[in-house]
Amino acid sequence: MPERDTPPRWDRRMQQRLARGEAAALGELYDRFASLVHGLAHRVVGDEPAADALTRDVFAHVWQHPDSYDPDEGPLRSWLAALTNRLAVQRLRTTGTAALARGGPGTTEDLERTLRHASVAARADYIVQSLPTPLRAALELAYFQRRDYHQTATDLGVTDDEARRRLRLGLQLLATAHDTETPGAPPGIGGAA
Repeated sequence: MPERDTPPRWDRRMQQRLARGEAAALGELYDRFASLVHGLAHRVVGDEPAADALTRDVFAHVWQHPDSYDPDEGPLRSWLAALTNRLAVQRLRTTGTAALARGGPGTTEDLERTLRHASVAARADYIVQSLPTPLRAALELAYFQRRDYHQTATDLGVTDDEARRRLRLGLQLLATAHDTETPGAPPGIGGAA
């Protein structure tokens, strides 16, 4: 069953608890979002140890800078996804640049191409995580469970037309992942970051 959107009230309360330094709040946040953060990090860097380190870095950043999240700007889930993607692309750039400086294989152009691909993947992941639950649920059913629009409609308890509408809108939004000038794109996600 798809996860429901996190209520804004929960996001605000969590940010306040983190700002007060409640370790239990960090544990709760970690339990809820660690798999999301790790999956997004792994998608960009493609390496398990690097994704583990990035997951630690994201939650360390949240702990050290709880006021950097503003609940009025959007859901905590989306903010964590954007933060993860930004840090992952930065890590990929840093390690790639260091490898080139040591005389590793490839060129600067290869690195930039890799970064562009990682940025597009990160943006696509950010878009999916930011979608409203009905759109995200329809895309997850269609993609991960290989449901057609009729099966998706049945699983979601909506009409066939509504399932087609949700899938079409979700796919249109995903298509913007290649658009580096999309208004509202999180910092460091569009383009080569």
